[in-house]
Amino acid sequence: MYQDYRLHPGDTVTVSVWKEEGLSEEITIRPDGKFSFPLAGEMIASGRSVNEIKSEVEAKLKVYIPEPVVSVSVKDFGGNRIFVVGQVRKPGFFVMNPQLNVLQALAMAEGGTPFAKLDDIIIIRNSGGQQQIFGFRYSQVTEGKNLSQNIKLESGDVVVVP
Repeated sequence: MYQDYRLHPGDTVTVSVWKEEGLSEEITIRPDGKFSFPLAGEMIASGRSVNEIKSEVEAKLKVYIPEPVVSVSVKDFGGNRIFVVGQVRKPGFFVMNPQLNVLQALAMAEGGTPFAKLDDIIIIRNSGGQQQIFGFRYSQVTEGKNLSQNIKLESGDVVVVP
Protein backbone atom coordinates (compact mmCIF):
# COMPACT_ATOMS: atom_id res chain seq x y z
CA MET A 1 0.00 0.00 0.00
CA TYR A 2 2.74 2.48 0.93
CA GLN A 3 5.20 1.28 -1.69
CA ASP A 4 4.63 4.21 -4.07
CA TYR A 5 3.74 6.79 -1.40
CA ARG A 6 6.38 9.49 -0.98
CA LEU A 7 6.88 10.82 2.53
CA HIS A 8 6.34 14.47 3.50
CA PRO A 9 7.33 16.65 6.46
CA GLY A 10 4.69 16.07 9.14
CA ASP A 11 4.15 12.39 8.29
CA THR A 12 4.76 9.94 11.14
CA VAL A 13 6.57 6.65 10.56
CA THR A 14 7.29 3.71 12.83
CA VAL A 15 10.81 2.31 12.50
CA SER A 16 11.77 -0.87 14.32
CA VAL A 17 14.54 -3.43 14.22
CA TRP A 18 13.66 -7.08 14.80
CA LYS A 19 15.16 -8.54 18.01
CA GLU A 20 16.51 -5.12 19.07
CA GLU A 21 14.20 -3.89 21.82
CA GLY A 22 15.77 -0.43 22.11
CA LEU A 23 15.54 0.24 18.38
CA SER A 24 11.88 0.93 17.86
CA GLU A 25 10.57 4.47 17.47
CA GLU A 26 7.61 6.43 16.21
CA ILE A 27 9.09 9.38 14.34
CA THR A 28 7.52 12.51 12.86
CA ILE A 29 9.40 13.84 9.86
CA ARG A 30 10.70 17.31 10.64
CA PRO A 31 9.90 20.42 8.54
CA ASP A 32 13.34 20.11 6.91
CA GLY A 33 12.29 16.67 5.60
CA LYS A 34 14.68 14.71 7.82
CA PHE A 35 14.53 12.46 10.87
CA SER A 36 17.01 10.82 13.20
CA PHE A 37 17.19 7.18 14.29
CA PRO A 38 19.50 5.65 16.91
CA LEU A 39 22.79 4.33 15.48
CA ALA A 40 21.73 5.29 11.95
CA GLY A 41 21.86 9.04 12.49
CA GLU A 42 20.07 11.65 10.42
CA MET A 43 18.36 10.74 7.15
CA ILE A 44 16.40 12.55 4.48
CA ALA A 45 12.84 11.19 4.33
CA SER A 46 10.89 13.78 2.37
CA GLY A 47 10.16 12.63 -1.18
CA ARG A 48 11.32 9.08 -0.48
CA SER A 49 9.37 5.83 -0.18
CA VAL A 50 9.12 3.60 2.89
CA ASN A 51 11.23 0.96 1.12
CA GLU A 52 13.99 3.48 0.41
CA ILE A 53 14.08 4.49 4.08
CA LYS A 54 14.10 0.83 5.17
CA SER A 55 17.08 0.07 2.92
CA GLU A 56 19.05 3.07 4.16
CA VAL A 57 18.42 2.27 7.84
CA GLU A 58 19.49 -1.35 7.27
CA ALA A 59 22.67 -0.26 5.48
CA LYS A 60 23.61 2.16 8.27
CA LEU A 61 22.88 -0.37 11.04
CA LYS A 62 25.04 -3.12 9.46
CA VAL A 63 28.05 -1.41 11.04
CA TYR A 64 26.63 -2.25 14.49
CA ILE A 65 24.23 -5.17 13.95
CA PRO A 66 24.91 -8.13 11.64
CA GLU A 67 22.01 -8.61 9.21
CA PRO A 68 19.51 -6.16 10.74
CA VAL A 69 15.85 -6.70 9.85
CA VAL A 70 14.23 -3.28 9.70
CA SER A 71 10.53 -2.52 9.46
CA VAL A 72 9.25 0.92 8.41
CA SER A 73 5.56 1.80 8.17
CA VAL A 74 3.54 4.99 7.83
CA LYS A 75 1.49 5.62 10.95
CA ASP A 76 0.06 9.03 10.03
CA PHE A 77 -0.17 10.91 6.73
CA GLY A 78 -0.24 14.30 8.51
CA GLY A 79 2.22 15.89 6.10
CA ASN A 80 0.25 14.96 2.99
CA ARG A 81 -1.97 18.06 2.99
CA ILE A 82 -3.79 20.27 0.57
CA PHE A 83 -5.45 23.60 1.29
CA VAL A 84 -8.84 24.87 0.19
CA VAL A 85 -9.35 28.62 0.62
CA GLY A 86 -11.81 31.31 -0.39
CA GLN A 87 -15.56 31.05 -0.80
CA VAL A 88 -16.10 27.58 0.67
CA ARG A 89 -18.07 26.62 3.76
CA LYS A 90 -15.14 25.02 5.54
CA PRO A 91 -11.82 26.51 4.38
CA GLY A 92 -8.59 25.06 5.71
CA PHE A 93 -6.18 22.21 5.22
CA PHE A 94 -7.15 18.62 4.58
CA VAL A 95 -5.02 15.50 4.91
CA MET A 96 -4.95 13.36 1.79
CA ASN A 97 -4.96 9.66 2.56
CA PRO A 98 -3.31 9.06 0.16
CA GLN A 99 -4.78 11.14 -2.73
CA LEU A 100 -7.64 13.49 -3.61
CA ASN A 101 -8.85 15.14 -6.78
CA VAL A 102 -10.27 18.68 -6.97
CA LEU A 103 -13.94 17.62 -6.64
CA GLN A 104 -13.13 15.53 -3.57
CA ALA A 105 -11.29 18.46 -1.99
CA LEU A 106 -14.27 20.74 -2.62
CA ALA A 107 -16.56 18.16 -1.02
CA MET A 108 -14.30 18.02 2.06
CA ALA A 109 -14.56 21.83 2.25
CA GLU A 110 -18.36 21.34 2.19
CA GLY A 111 -18.81 23.08 -1.16
CA GLY A 112 -18.98 26.70 -2.17
CA THR A 113 -20.77 29.52 -0.44
CA PRO A 114 -23.62 31.35 -2.25
CA PHE A 115 -21.00 33.91 -3.39
CA ALA A 116 -18.52 31.38 -4.81
CA LYS A 117 -17.49 31.70 -8.45
CA LEU A 118 -17.23 27.96 -9.01
CA ASP A 119 -16.28 28.28 -12.67
CA ASP A 120 -13.21 30.38 -11.81
CA ILE A 121 -11.49 28.01 -9.35
CA ILE A 122 -7.71 27.75 -9.61
CA ILE A 123 -5.22 25.27 -8.19
CA ILE A 124 -1.80 26.60 -7.26
CA ARG A 125 1.06 24.09 -7.17
CA ASN A 126 4.67 24.73 -6.16
CA SER A 127 6.87 22.42 -8.17
CA GLY A 128 10.63 22.71 -8.06
CA GLY A 129 10.52 26.32 -6.90
CA GLN A 130 8.09 27.27 -9.68
CA GLN A 131 4.39 27.94 -9.28
CA GLN A 132 1.96 26.29 -11.66
CA ILE A 133 -1.66 27.36 -12.04
CA PHE A 134 -4.45 25.02 -13.14
CA GLY A 135 -7.98 26.15 -13.92
CA PHE A 136 -11.10 24.31 -12.81
CA ARG A 137 -14.63 24.97 -14.07
CA TYR A 138 -17.00 23.23 -11.67
CA SER A 139 -20.04 23.27 -13.99
CA GLN A 140 -18.12 21.56 -16.81
CA VAL A 141 -16.86 18.75 -14.57
CA THR A 142 -20.24 18.14 -12.90
CA GLU A 143 -21.83 17.94 -16.37
CA GLY A 144 -19.27 15.30 -17.36
CA LYS A 145 -17.38 17.60 -19.74
CA ASN A 146 -13.65 18.34 -19.74
CA LEU A 147 -13.00 15.90 -16.88
CA SER A 148 -9.23 16.23 -17.34
CA GLN A 149 -9.32 19.40 -15.24
CA ASN A 150 -10.34 17.32 -12.18
CA ILE A 151 -6.66 16.65 -11.49
CA LYS A 152 -5.15 14.60 -8.69
CA LEU A 153 -3.87 17.00 -6.09
CA GLU A 154 -0.35 16.87 -4.72
CA SER A 155 0.82 17.65 -1.22
CA GLY A 156 0.93 21.40 -0.71
CA ASP A 157 -1.53 22.25 -3.48
CA VAL A 158 -3.87 25.18 -2.80
CA VAL A 159 -7.39 25.19 -4.24
CA VAL A 160 -8.63 28.79 -4.47
CA VAL A 161 -12.38 29.37 -4.77
CA PRO A 162 -12.99 33.07 -5.56
